Amino acid sequence: MKPDGKLWTKDFIIVSGVNFLVTLVFYLLIVIIGVYAVGEYGATASEAGLITGLFIVGALAGRLFTGRSIESLGRKRTLFIGLILFALTTALYFIQLGIPFLMLTRFLHGAAMGMASTATGTIVAQIIPQARKGEGIGYYSMSATLATAIGPFIGLYMSSLTGMTAIFGLCLAVSFIGLAVALFLRVPESENVPEVHGKKGFSLSGIVEPRAIPIALVTMVVAFCYSGVLSFINSYSIEIDLVSAASFFFLIYSVSVLLSRPFTGRLMDVKGANAVMYPAFVLFAAGLVLLGTAQNGLMLLASGILIGLGFGNMQSCTQAVAVKLTPPHRMGLATSTFFIALDAGLGFGPFLIGFLIPYMSFSTLYLILALVVLVSALLYFSMHGKKEKAGLQVAGQ
Repeated sequence: MKPDGKLWTKDFIIVSGVNFLVTLVFYLLIVIIGVYAVGEYGATASEAGLITGLFIVGALAGRLFTGRSIESLGRKRTLFIGLILFALTTALYFIQLGIPFLMLTRFLHGAAMGMASTATGTIVAQIIPQARKGEGIGYYSMSATLATAIGPFIGLYMSSLTGMTAIFGLCLAVSFIGLAVALFLRVPESENVPEVHGKKGFSLSGIVEPRAIPIALVTMVVAFCYSGVLSFINSYSIEIDLVSAASFFFLIYSVSVLLSRPFTGRLMDVKGANAVMYPAFVLFAAGLVLLGTAQNGLMLLASGILIGLGFGNMQSCTQAVAVKLTPPHRMGLATSTFFIALDAGLGFGPFLIGFLIPYMSFSTLYLILALVVLVSALLYFSMHGKKEKAGLQVAGQ
């Protein structure tokens, strides 16, 4: 932890950059890999969906392993192992051995990302000054936000101009750039603490951080709601004939998050998480209502602004809460716990929501998800908000 309170250090910039590059590859591929599987291997729609989703399943497995082992392996060593595996598994896309091998590649690639991104999240939480934790994690999360806008754009643009070999080549080059940049990262030694991962036998605290579970559950619910936007907005835009506007939705969403994160991160540090979370619940719900009732492109894009202000800031705020509630030697588990919940909501949400689609319109779906978001505000209050309001939140206890 930096005693001088500096945030924009060389190491902070490097670890944010590495996270951006890893996340960029993820989002670049996720929008085109299903179409590739259908075109190249004749995969069915369900197989294409599985190939797309196996990456997230792998990421969950990687986070579970990393959260348990990161302190014993070392944070920087874990990052390098993850980045090396990420580059090697990216290279596997060049090997065409059918659908089963592509599925295996997706799972292993996701596991490597889960390992690398858990390490970057743990390292950045370590090097950010305690007094600027919310602001710092907000800025760090912007690296992933940028990737969510730039990755799909590059993937869709390149797929219309060139073949998948060139796309895989770009992803491999980006993976190696991330590995090279990480060579210049200096990670401070973590505090000497009693060993927490060396206990024999199974225990919940050896896999996840119990202090982070309540806020992680809130994260999972709101991520579930956002997955309905992430996965079905293209189909919805076709249904309401707003495809052109929808192509700019995630760009508008990302700009909204980028412009608000510096303010909301600082607000959390000064006023606490409640000052950010409660307005974010309302904004997210309002964005879903506006999306579900959109009649023109302006309304659709305006919903992107509100959803960015809502869910986009919830994501960084809940991550900061998970870290603040956790002692330094368990930051790895806290970060892993947070991302496991986030991935579970985003990854399994489309599968569960898919069961509802045959029975209702997309418009009705988004109105229902808006209601779920508002109910999740009560979940947040019971899990964390009332404790913070009462002044019972003590970092590291």
